Amino acid sequence: MEREHFSAIFDAELDGLRTMLLAMGGKVEMMISGSVKALVDRDTPLAERIVAMDHEVNHLEITIDEKCLELLALRQPIARDLRFITLALKIVTDLERIGDKCANIAKRSSELNKEPPLKPYIDIPRMAHWTEIMVKEALDAFVRSDADLAIKVCKDDSFVDEINDQIQRELLTFMLEDPNAISRSMKLNYVAKSLERIADHATNIAEMVIFMVKGKDIRHTIA
Repeated sequence: MEREHFSAIFDAELDGLRTMLLAMGGKVEMMISGSVKALVDRDTPLAERIVAMDHEVNHLEITIDEKCLELLALRQPIARDLRFITLALKIVTDLERIGDKCANIAKRSSELNKEPPLKPYIDIPRMAHWTEIMVKEALDAFVRSDADLAIKVCKDDSFVDEINDQIQRELLTFMLEDPNAISRSMKLNYVAKSLERIADHATNIAEMVIFMVKGKDIRHTIA
């Protein structure tokens, strides 16, 4: 009976950890879409709110780190539970860095909103949409222990890379044709590069999920 009671408490603590991770993931998903919406809609107050949200993400990172360390110290988990908790420690780092990237995109959006638009924004919102999906699916794969969904996330990264390459080529053309477009092009380049890095962080999470579920390190092997 005592062992069953201990197991029930531990399961509840793991569920609480999952809930906190999903809350942090949901916040960074909002930051991805919001940072680019601030650019497209020229909404500087929204950009400022996204920058402020980064502090909330940082607080969640600290809270989750402390919970993971507490579980490791007090519950001494083994096997799959141990992998879950240790990978949660790594995943929050990726989520925190995604938050940083979103805050930086929002800052560039505020700067670009002070200047005439370089062009209609089509590919950057599309890129943001797919990176947001990758982050959501990577976290869903984690909480559901879904290796197949994690593999899909890894493969989707190449599609985001293709959009980024297309944006870079277009921006280079703008800079070559009009020196006055260089500053705005460089800021948009930074936005696209940041979205590409967010997709990389989602891929990192997905690769860790595959390790958690299958016990197999597939980094650098997904084609």
